[in-house]
Amino acid sequence: MKLTEIRQQGYQALINALGVAGTLRFLQQLEVGYGNYTKERHQWLNQLTIDDFRNYVKQKKAE
Repeated sequence: MKLTEIRQQGYQALINALGVAGTLRFLQQLEVGYGNYTKERHQWLNQLTIDDFRNYVKQKKAE
């Protein structure tokens, strides 16, 4: 199956499940994205300590 056929069938499945308006709303939620995720991830991960992680786990278990 060609990519264009897959895309057409995917759109049709969305329309069948969500209707035209719902499909449009769903497609508006999709973004290509921007930035450099790997670089940004290292920036915020490098700020975390093992104690931060332990505290986070304890907090989640308490919830």
